[in-house]
Amino acid sequence: MNRRLLTILLAALVIGFVCAFLVYQMVSSRLAAVRPVAATGIVAAKTDIKLGTVLSANDLTTVQIAGGVPAGAILVKDMSRAVGRGVISDLYAGEPIIEKRLAAIGSGGGLAATIPPGMRACAVRVDDVVNVSGFVTPGMRVDVLISGTPPGSTNSDQGQVSKTLLQDIQVLSAGTEMQKDPEGKPKPVQVVNLLVTPEDAERLSLATNFSIRLVLRNPLDNKIDVVASADTKSLFTGVNTAPPKPPQRATAPKSVEPPPFSIEVINGTKTSEEKFASPEGHK
Repeated sequence: MNRRLLTILLAALVIGFVCAFLVYQMVSSRLAAVRPVAATGIVAAKTDIKLGTVLSANDLTTVQIAGGVPAGAILVKDMSRAVGRGVISDLYAGEPIIEKRLAAIGSGGGLAATIPPGMRACAVRVDDVVNVSGFVTPGMRVDVLISGTPPGSTNSDQGQVSKTLLQDIQVLSAGTEMQKDPEGKPKPVQVVNLLVTPEDAERLSLATNFSIRLVLRNPLDNKIDVVASADTKSLFTGVNTAPPKPPQRATAPKSVEPPPFSIEVINGTKTSEEKFASPEGHK
């Protein structure tokens, strides 16, 4: 056989083998992409569930999740772990139920189940104007302002003083119901429960003797600002007449003893060093 013809046949055979291998790899990758992924059954909300509700079996359903399971999700075989536990944030139909959205086992439901350990729920009386026309709803962040005449105030020209008492406080509930009306608008409320520390709860209790106002803030803005108190006279003069903080007493700097100096004394073959105090130290 002609050597040239044999070389062409071998080259064609090699090229055909390479092309067949590439086509096989492409088809295999496409088939792997459409292979069904194993699904896992988890517990989900059957209907919309409001904050504070104690879950029952009728409130729960199951959904199949393909791929990774959300962290904290309750598997179908563990559905009994969700029954009888309070909901600490609103759930929506079909939403997987996560452990962090439920109160601890045995703590029940209602507002008390939403209070984290070490915190307190403190009720503050407000009205439709003070609470920003009813737009204070659970989950929002607010600042608490108080206004009034400070006890024992000696400056009669100062008038009433307004002060930011607390900042970046979470609203637990507004009024007796913790939900919006059918139109989706917040309901007018008279009582707002705030999530505070025990120390702040004591301060709020004392502040009820004065006028309390809630100021809405961006939920992503958790910066605590240093805000000076404002008084009535400053509204017209532009100069804040609130009593300033007492100045700190300045401490005198400590005197520093000047370092001593030394003189090298050479006596024949002997060498010695004599130290003397600095003349500045005697002034």
